[in-house]
Amino acid sequence: MKFKLRLAALSVAVFALAACGDKHPTAAVSSSPIPLAGIVVHAEKARHDQIWDGVVEAVHQTTITAQTNARVLELPYDVNDVVAKGAVLVRFTDVEQKSARNAAQAQIAAAQATYSNALASYQRYDAIFAKGYVSKDQLDQQRAQRDTAKAALESARAQYKQVGQALDYTVLRAPFAGIVTRRFVHVGEAVQAGPPSPQPLIALQSLDDLRVNVQVPQSAVDAIRSFHVADVLLGGDGGRRVAASSVNVFPYADPDTHTFNVRLQLPGGDTGLYPGMTVKVAFATGEATRLLVPVSALMQRGEIVAVYVIGGHGVTLRQVRTGYHYGDRVELVAGLDDGERIATDPLAAMKYLDEQHAKGASAHE
Repeated sequence: MKFKLRLAALSVAVFALAACGDKHPTAAVSSSPIPLAGIVVHAEKARHDQIWDGVVEAVHQTTITAQTNARVLELPYDVNDVVAKGAVLVRFTDVEQKSARNAAQAQIAAAQATYSNALASYQRYDAIFAKGYVSKDQLDQQRAQRDTAKAALESARAQYKQVGQALDYTVLRAPFAGIVTRRFVHVGEAVQAGPPSPQPLIALQSLDDLRVNVQVPQSAVDAIRSFHVADVLLGGDGGRRVAASSVNVFPYADPDTHTFNVRLQLPGGDTGLYPGMTVKVAFATGEATRLLVPVSALMQRGEIVAVYVIGGHGVTLRQVRTGYHYGDRVELVAGLDDGERIATDPLAAMKYLDEQHAKGASAHE
């Protein structure tokens, strides 16, 4: 397979001036071997990618809503603030809740006294029933009073738990570490737990677990399902790749766009990605033949990229066109042939050309 894209003479001259000053871009052949380290570039098999745009989103995101009727007393965090797990996000006034709790405590005390009295009375009747001093109906009546008092006590305790839960709702904490993305209320505002639905208070997203959603056409779904391998390309040239820990293709298509949703789970750690960002995603869909060279072998001036080719006519500076990066190597899509040799140290190659040019100039004097 040929990957050659020959430069016109003018292009060579322009790049040579940018890279080497007013010097010739080619060193003539000499009898001694060229003292430059190099590698022979061969086409090699690599995976074939299809690249689509995706959107980063947080796996853990929630909107905290009001669970009690109260007035906002404190909002410690604003939008874009990072919060720790368990941090107080909203604090409400709790006068009514505390009053209700005190009333529930008093109700429990009264119910406990009534139950204790009913229990003692039943026990007395039960002790003398065997001696025939009281009838069975009288014993049954005492048992009913005891059971009624016990039920009232359990009801009072349940009411106390409910009131205590309402008091707990006056302080809302972050369920996970994350960033505040939106505030729906202000300090001093009265909120309602419903009906018809609870009032939203704070929106929170976690930055620890992220995923990427990609809409792909139905023509690409089968290949993506076959490999289940994808990388998120970071940087404008895709110089850094983050491999997805899992690739999940949804089993149905959108009836309006006829596209499938593909969800990529990203690994933990600092990837430099944040919810809401758009990214390029490379899905493995097969194999391809590529020319891959070390990134360190490239000479770049502005938008022009070139390599130093070591050939039978000496050392030549040749413009190339690059594709996507694969770790510390980059694909050459044009400008170089399979089997050609390039210098691995472009600075040493440029110095060598300077020396050859200087020798040639001295010989003509």
